[in-house]
Amino acid sequence: MPLIPEEPQIHESAQGPRATPASGRTAPTPRPVPGPRPAAPSRPGRPGPPRPAPPAQRTSRDAAPAAKPGPSAEPAADGPQIQLIPASVEGALDAAEEAVDLLLDSGRTPGDVLVITTGEQHPWATHELSFGEASYWAQHDAGDDVFYTDAQVADRAEARPVVVVAVNGGPESVTATALKAAHARAGSLLIVCGDPQRINSVLGAAV
Repeated sequence: MPLIPEEPQIHESAQGPRATPASGRTAPTPRPVPGPRPAAPSRPGRPGPPRPAPPAQRTSRDAAPAAKPGPSAEPAADGPQIQLIPASVEGALDAAEEAVDLLLDSGRTPGDVLVITTGEQHPWATHELSFGEASYWAQHDAGDDVFYTDAQVADRAEARPVVVVAVNGGPESVTATALKAAHARAGSLLIVCGDPQRINSVLGAAV
């Protein structure tokens, strides 16, 4: 008659928690639930309800050191300090946003900053204009937030301590118009994001 192998014994120390009658069983200690994650930085210009938060409510994002604007300077006798951030046409808008974030981190108030684009409008401007020009320009007149506009209407914008230009497309004439308007409106600092060679040639003729 064949022998039947004995079932391996499971020592008590290796067994799971000992079951107790249902009436006396206590619920296992729950695992800690991580708290809510901080909200992601809200970028202006994401269409759809609810209306996106203005740039002033954004949490600044980490930016590459190369895109960091230098310390703000007092206006020189012949105009604002000019800083150039090298960027491609496709990356100029992102470079401008990184510059804005760093300006806010350094203590600038949102109302200090005007952003001008030479090509496609900033998504925030596109979205706000969908509510009408009166509403859009009312936010500019309030002067308590970063304001985004394009070169075609930059002459309508009031002067601010810092102006950031994103050279993200458009013909040379539009870039020249944007740089001229930006230089005239920048109180202490003008930051230009784009191709250095193109900017230097246009900037020299524009200002």
